[in-house]
Amino acid sequence: MKRERVLISFDYALKRLLRNKANYEVLEGFLSELLSKNVSVKNIGEGESNKENPNDKHNRVDILVEDESGEILLIELQFRHQIDFLHRMLFGTSKTISERIVQGEEYMQVKKVYSINIVYFDIGQGADYVYHGKTHFMGLHKNDELHLSSAQREIFGKETAADIYPEYYLLKVNSFDDVAKDTLDEWIYFLKHNVIKDEFKAKGMDKAREALKRDNLPPEEQKAYDYMMYQRSDDLSAIASSKLEGRIEGREEGREEGRIEREKLAEELEKERREREEREKEIEKEREERKEREKEIEKERAYFLAEITRLKQNGK
Repeated sequence: MKRERVLISFDYALKRLLRNKANYEVLEGFLSELLSKNVSVKNIGEGESNKENPNDKHNRVDILVEDESGEILLIELQFRHQIDFLHRMLFGTSKTISERIVQGEEYMQVKKVYSINIVYFDIGQGADYVYHGKTHFMGLHKNDELHLSSAQREIFGKETAADIYPEYYLLKVNSFDDVAKDTLDEWIYFLKHNVIKDEFKAKGMDKAREALKRDNLPPEEQKAYDYMMYQRSDDLSAIASSKLEGRIEGREEGREEGRIEREKLAEELEKERREREEREKEIEKEREERKEREKEIEKERAYFLAEITRLKQNGK
């Protein structure tokens, strides 16, 4: 069995290697497999998070790719958990669109954007590891999809309204079961393990096998790469330690909260018992009072009957 060669991680490749036109073939292969169409990269630009968060370089990387058709592909890769990451995806896409149209231009100049998000943490609830989001306009009464007119199709080069709107891809790398069932899975296996198996045939992988070898890096860049990976290990260990400590503290707090809740419940039960006893006493008191009233009523009834009898006798 051949030893699998570990390659440069994809996030480092995005930052350093794949921006070189000689290596566009690697990125084109990944994008083509994901989007199920041939993608030809025209140029690659810096993403906004890299500009705004220089201290977050070990956690996140994003790049902007323009293909030969003029469409924009926003690729973001993130390791650290972020509960509102779905909102971040929406914000990033909206910002990308708004920044690429000049005020006063026709709206038809708005570019199609693909938001491609590679995450190494769990997000939402779902059993799959690749999700695709697309805006469809469906009729409420006829259940038909809104298509473009012939004039719109000719001008825009699109078939449906959905083809104009952004599309989202979410790859939950850690949820992949390591069984490559198709060529896209081969890329996801690489994203998870930094390994390309000999039998993998996905588009762009032959180039990636050579371009992403660590040994191809200059000595100083090898050191920089190794340092980045050490930093990532430290970051991931710190996150795991925080989660573990949080669970331990949570259990301790839970036990204390449980004790307080039990004492509170016992007090409430004792209060209810006392109130129940008071109500029973009141009910018993009312019962005795009712008996006394019934006795008085019976005495009065007997008295009136006796009087009626006496009066009848005197009347005779």
